[in-house]
Amino acid sequence: MSEAKHAKISLDEPFIVPAPEDRHKIVVVGGGAGGLELVTQLGDKLGKRKRAHVTLVDRNRIHIWKPLLHQVAAGSMDVNRHELDYMAQAHWHGFRIRFGEMIGLDREKKLVHLAPTHDDEGRLVTPERYIPYDTLVIAVGSTSNDFGIPGVAEYAVTLDTLEQAQKFNRRLVNACLRAYTQKEPIRPGQLHVSIIGAGATGSELAAELHRTARGVIAYGMDRINAEEDIKITLIEATSRILPALPERLSKAATHVLEGLGVDIRTNARVTNVSGEGVTLESGDFVPSELVVWAAGVKGPDVLANLDGLEVTPSNQLVVRETLQTTLDDNIFVIGDACWLVPEGEETPIPPRAQAAHQMSSLLVKNIPRRMKGRALKPFRYHDFGSLVSLGDYSTVGSLMGFISGKSMRVEGWFAKMMYRSLYKMHQVALHGFIKTGLDTLSRLLVRRTEPHVKLH
Repeated sequence: MSEAKHAKISLDEPFIVPAPEDRHKIVVVGGGAGGLELVTQLGDKLGKRKRAHVTLVDRNRIHIWKPLLHQVAAGSMDVNRHELDYMAQAHWHGFRIRFGEMIGLDREKKLVHLAPTHDDEGRLVTPERYIPYDTLVIAVGSTSNDFGIPGVAEYAVTLDTLEQAQKFNRRLVNACLRAYTQKEPIRPGQLHVSIIGAGATGSELAAELHRTARGVIAYGMDRINAEEDIKITLIEATSRILPALPERLSKAATHVLEGLGVDIRTNARVTNVSGEGVTLESGDFVPSELVVWAAGVKGPDVLANLDGLEVTPSNQLVVRETLQTTLDDNIFVIGDACWLVPEGEETPIPPRAQAAHQMSSLLVKNIPRRMKGRALKPFRYHDFGSLVSLGDYSTVGSLMGFISGKSMRVEGWFAKMMYRSLYKMHQVALHGFIKTGLDTLSRLLVRRTEPHVKLH
């Protein structure tokens, strides 16, 4: 038995979590789309066969595919039917789960520093610890960037985590209940929603809210007039919505949203957020009781000071074409936390789910190669196009042609099926084809017996 297993551990100070010394220790920090796919496949390939000790680190207990969070916020998705328990996934696929948030790194000793976790009553659940590694993969994703604008942290809700999305949904339902039961008339702005940032998340949320808010009211709240009392404003600092996507997609999405009555304001910079609404640089005030901040992306603050690793001003770790950090070959970065400018390009790999999936797929091959001392394959990003789902109203997007290299515009039913297939690909990577198929069938059957919006 190794010395680590005999070592005396004191719970009064941070300790090193024991791990087999005769196996390569792979630690993946972050159980998002890319991180969970990676650790699942490495667990199947290496963990189950005792060729490596594979560990996932995450502060949460369950996984939800991040592109679905706008549906959680709008109340159009039942979280219980889409969540994945990390402990169960670890048991099924041969890896270990360690709960906690990464707060530091010791590159010399190869240790990841984890903060303690506490329950809702403040009691300690897991202590402060160090996780040893031989190969470390950082897949912590990104967070919204409020650019220091006053009032955003206090009054706006971001959609970076499941808890934040659920928090907004509770605010939405409570706002409708409050308006329905109050004695006085509904005041201007009381049921207005301002969404700041008209990227994919903001635009998709605007469409989902148009339907689900009316769905909540349809369940007996007849005092509220959906057309007069509910208003959604989509605010974007650039000249058009979906600025990162082709202009033709922006125009198509704008046409759909304006047809739903969404108030779209472009070239509009926010200078302040308060409990009453949003102030723009032009001096205009947008009254709104509910505010969602979906503008700007940056890496988590912890990445700014990870034992000297090279980082950008937006807190993203700089990597080489093998996805290894520029200063440490033992550390890889994937997903939104990664900053990679491909050779011959001027812009970095975009923070998209397809990029995280491709990076994960590469490391499934490269990490075993590294364990054998073989050369690593470089990352080559393939843009398969973009899809934006506007709820039940429309889906628009473009698919890249594999032969011509040109994009093809798609919309309507075909685009919606392609959009849904992205999530199915993620599920297949985690569960396989058979389980994903059975799960899809069960959801279709249950969906017919439940309300189509979350009411609590």
